[in-house]
Order: sequence, then structure tokens, then C-alpha cells
Amino acid sequence: MIYGLIIIFMLIAFIEIPRLFRERLWRELVAFSVFFTIGFLLSLLQVLGIKVPNPNEGIKTLIEMVAKVVME
Repeated sequence: MIYGLIIIFMLIAFIEIPRLFRERLWRELVAFSVFFTIGFLLSLLQVLGIKVPNPNEGIKTLIEMVAKVVME
């Protein structure tokens, strides 16, 4: 399963990255690389069976903290 994941992500990278270089889309390349890496790491953790925390809880906590500061 891990090898399949790696092959799929490599295939996506080999298709997308050369085009971004050719067209000199540097900002898009950076954004693609960041999201691509996050996506790969989250997928890898899921395949390995490691429980990933729900991002909604972190967002909820952040909003509550900001709301407290704003309301004071």
C-alpha cells in the first residue's frame, strides 16, 4: 500500500512540476510543493495507521481565542 501511494504521488509530481518550471510559475510551484508535501504526509500517516488529529478542533480553539481577545 505504501509503495502504491509513493508511485501515485511521484506520477503526479512528474506531470506537474516540469510544467511549472517550463512556464516559470515560481509562486505556483512553491504553493504546489507545500500542499503536495502536506497531502503526501497526511496520506502516508493514514496508510501507516497513525491517527491524525482533526484540524477542526485546532481551528475551533484558535477562533475561540481570537473571539476572547476581540470581545474584551
